[in-house]
Amino acid sequence: MSKRDAFLSAACKENVKDFLHYIQLHKDKAEPFDVEEVVHEMPRKQREALWGKLVSLLQDVLQELPSDRGEEGMEVESNADPVLQDGDTYKCLLEIAHRLHDVLASLSDSESPLHLHIHTLCEAWWKKGLQEREKFGRTAFLISLQKSFILKKPGVEIQRVWGLHDVLLSIDYTSNDNKQIIDLLLQCFHRHIYITNEDGKRFLVFLFSWNINFIWVIHGTIKNQLEFYSKTMTSNITEIYFRAWKKASGDFLDTIESSCIQDFMQNAILLRRASPVHAKVRQIVSYFHSRKGCNQVDKMLYNLYKPILWKALNAPNFEVRANATLLFTEAFPVHDPDQNNQNIDEAIQKQLDTAMGLLNDPHPAVRSNATLGVCKILAKCWELLPPTIITDFLKKLVMELAADTSSPDVRCSVFKCLSIVLDNALCHPLLEKLLPTLKYSLHDNSEKVRTAFLDMLIKVKAVRAAKFWDICSMDHLLARLAIDSHPVSKRIVDLLFKSFLPVNESEREWCCRCITLIQMNPMAARKFYRFAHKHTAPTNIIKLILAIRRILNSCIQSDCDVSELNDSNKENSVQADHALLGKDKTVASSLLEVVVILWRSVEKALKHNKEAQKYTFAKFGNVMSKYFSTFEDERSTVALIQLASFMPPSAVPTFSCGVLSRLRKMDSGVLATQYGQLLDCMCSWGQATNILELITDWLTEALPKQGNKTNTSRKVRIQETVEAKPDLALTYLEYLFSHTSPREEVLALSPGPLKQLHTVLGNWKTVLYTHLSTASEDPKSPSVDVALKAFLYYSRLGAHLQHNSSEGREYLLSVENVAVWVAERVLPFLTKTDGDDEDSDKSQPLATQITESFLTVCRDILLVGLGDETFKGQILHLCSLILLSEAGYLCIPAILTILKEVADSYAPENKQAQEHPEDETAVILGVVANIFQKIIELLACRLRKEPEEGKLLCQSSVPGLTDFLQVAQTLQMAPLGGVFSTVFAVIIVEKQRMLQKITHPEEVIIPESVEDMPPLSSVLLSVILKSPSVTRAFLTEVGSSLDSEAISTLPELAAVLHVLAIIRHTGQSKAGLKSAAISVQQQLHKLAVTGVDSRDIQRVVYESSVKTLNEMLDS
Repeated sequence: MSKRDAFLSAACKENVKDFLHYIQLHKDKAEPFDVEEVVHEMPRKQREALWGKLVSLLQDVLQELPSDRGEEGMEVESNADPVLQDGDTYKCLLEIAHRLHDVLASLSDSESPLHLHIHTLCEAWWKKGLQEREKFGRTAFLISLQKSFILKKPGVEIQRVWGLHDVLLSIDYTSNDNKQIIDLLLQCFHRHIYITNEDGKRFLVFLFSWNINFIWVIHGTIKNQLEFYSKTMTSNITEIYFRAWKKASGDFLDTIESSCIQDFMQNAILLRRASPVHAKVRQIVSYFHSRKGCNQVDKMLYNLYKPILWKALNAPNFEVRANATLLFTEAFPVHDPDQNNQNIDEAIQKQLDTAMGLLNDPHPAVRSNATLGVCKILAKCWELLPPTIITDFLKKLVMELAADTSSPDVRCSVFKCLSIVLDNALCHPLLEKLLPTLKYSLHDNSEKVRTAFLDMLIKVKAVRAAKFWDICSMDHLLARLAIDSHPVSKRIVDLLFKSFLPVNESEREWCCRCITLIQMNPMAARKFYRFAHKHTAPTNIIKLILAIRRILNSCIQSDCDVSELNDSNKENSVQADHALLGKDKTVASSLLEVVVILWRSVEKALKHNKEAQKYTFAKFGNVMSKYFSTFEDERSTVALIQLASFMPPSAVPTFSCGVLSRLRKMDSGVLATQYGQLLDCMCSWGQATNILELITDWLTEALPKQGNKTNTSRKVRIQETVEAKPDLALTYLEYLFSHTSPREEVLALSPGPLKQLHTVLGNWKTVLYTHLSTASEDPKSPSVDVALKAFLYYSRLGAHLQHNSSEGREYLLSVENVAVWVAERVLPFLTKTDGDDEDSDKSQPLATQITESFLTVCRDILLVGLGDETFKGQILHLCSLILLSEAGYLCIPAILTILKEVADSYAPENKQAQEHPEDETAVILGVVANIFQKIIELLACRLRKEPEEGKLLCQSSVPGLTDFLQVAQTLQMAPLGGVFSTVFAVIIVEKQRMLQKITHPEEVIIPESVEDMPPLSSVLLSVILKSPSVTRAFLTEVGSSLDSEAISTLPELAAVLHVLAIIRHTGQSKAGLKSAAISVQQQLHKLAVTGVDSRDIQRVVYESSVKTLNEMLDS
């Protein structure tokens, strides 16, 4: 039996296993059996018989196989792809296709292979153009479209969609049955892969030609998504619009132009600059402008701009004019290519006149945009424009707009845009004559104008349009370099670099130009060499350093560098260098400063090149001692000390051995410039331990001796006797910890010296307590200022050591112990001063100073995140004790800063807040709220008892109150909710009392500002109104208090309205204000129902309240 007969006989229910075997052979590429080949070889009648048998087999499979085996049986049929020849009848095959098509709806996700086969069958049916192809093509297209959205790599499926795009021509756009397909088609414009894939672009372009009514739907979808498109996506969308427009004709072309392109043009004109889609719309319109030069594009732009652009250029709104100016100048010339040359020339002349008019626009934004547009026109059309027009434009820009005093933006725009014109070499001769008039723009008041001017000079230099020093003299450039900001200085160095450090010249020439620069402007020279390393390699910087060294050696007649001086040529060189430098010592000082600046700029590079570093150390080490003895002026000494700090101590042995001695011999009150560099040297040499020992010794020796005991156990030291200087020791300590580099060196030391210093500083508490408890001053005892400083540095050093500690809280515990000491020893002295008590007059200010200083240290510890829950609890407990003391109110400003930092540590954005359990947080914040309430009570109390003192106290508390309320409004936690409740209650109570004291109706006045309120309310409201967010939180509290009916009497409601009236005058939180006013209205209505007190004052207050309320609700 032949293969054909065997295959035909197997296509029945009885031989289904044989049939499946043939299908498997067909799938196996190693087997020669091919179903398609067998079917092709069959006669027509045999093929028709095969289709009939397959219909029966499919019917049997669908009816008899259980659902879990349905896929297996149907897979047989799906592999029988139609192999038809001319003249074949395929009625049975069509029935098979219909049956399989109907099966699609019931297939599950697990049956994807069968789904794929049926999909392939439908696609093949459409492409072969067989009967009822529209039905199968629609299904194949829909499946491909859906799959392209869910596949991770849908490129192949998008290609199939494009291959089936003609299916859409057979689909009725208006039919509800096709709504699913239309929705999917619109989703294509949301998908990045469709917009960027080439086949996807072709398909999206085709969609613009499917149905004319579908165009505006597509356009609306794109506009809605435009905000979320990236710049690249927008570029691809623009290309799709352009290709769709180019392929369109007839009504489709008119619709694309009017509904899409012209709509983008109108939006580009009318949208505000702040709109998130403005830049995207401008990008789309600019793409069409960039395709100018083609008659079809020019004609389209002319027709579409004609009804909208010229009106917009004269619109009353400046933003519309500014946007239109950009479009007009970018699309210039906007002309009809079908007109004759004379008409085109007249139209262009009118447009040039319009551009000149825009340069005179009253609004700076329009003038800035016109400047940009005119410069683009000049750069693009220089050869085509008449010389008089070009000259007029450039004179307008250079002579007038570059000196526009009303707007720095316009001046800045001129210089930025002239750089565009400079790209056209034809403009250089004319600009060479005009640009020198701009030289004083280098000294413009606006930094951005100066930077733009310098960018233009750099452009002039790059394109060789003119000599930049002819435009702006070297003296002016150096004067500005000496004093200006980093952005300006950086550009000046960029401009001048090759003039003063020509890397292709000899090193001697570098030095000559360096000295010339120093002589012209020493400060500018220092600035120039600070930026030099950004323009050349570190090797050149090191060469310059060594070349300057040779110049300096000519001043000292050094016999140290024998190898250099023995050589006759080099000796001649040294003599020449001496002639170059002359006898001007100020130049030598400046050269030393330049060496320091250059060395610092390549210090990291030197560390990576040990050989170069060693060579440089050796060269300078040979002459440093001579430098110190020759260059003795202050500037040179400062530079030499800095230079010595870059080198190891062994390279400068004479100097390094005497640094500690110089520090020891300094007097108290010495300036930081005299000791700071010496301390930096010691730290950079790794000798920070010696400094700490000196500080520790001085602080130890200055402490009063206990009883008559003498220290006989100390070992004998042979050294110069110098008295203890505790104040200088603390000055050194302050310098070490207030500068980053020394601090890092000190904290990197072993724990021993630091612990010892920490212990010694802690012992100074006894000195401080002696001053606090004793009325008379002991002349032999250290001063109170020194004792207080040592006391503070004990806690500060503890904080540094805690931060440096990897585990435990030993040093944090030491700060907590200080808090206990303050509570036990200092707070008893925090009493009111009495003029008759001399001890009290001295002790109370000192106790206040000690307490406030310690709280400041604690605030800093909390600020850097070192305080844990225990620390916060201890410090808050101390704050409570301070407020309970007799004169504790004096420390309110310092306590408020503590409350702010504690609350801020629980803010949502703070990482520490996520680590705290909720119960601990509630407890801590509850304590914070209670302390704040006590503070408000104390402020009110002081204002009642001592009004003047109370006002001063309130004013000093304003910064702390502002910061604390700002943090409190960010926290939505319950314990801090009472903060605004406390503030609101105090304001209302104080205002209510004032209203109750009114005796005449004329005294009932609605306040307009915080100054019209009682003292404490005035301060609190001024703090609240500083921040819109705090104002909203306060109004929320007002509303909740009114809704809870906690405020119900007429004086209380009147007080609330007075507060709301003040907020209304500021224009803040209109929504919250209106909501609170409605709540007041509801309460007032109740009072109106129950009747108003017949007394005149009450009636006047009520009527005034109603009037104020109506004004609020009507506004």
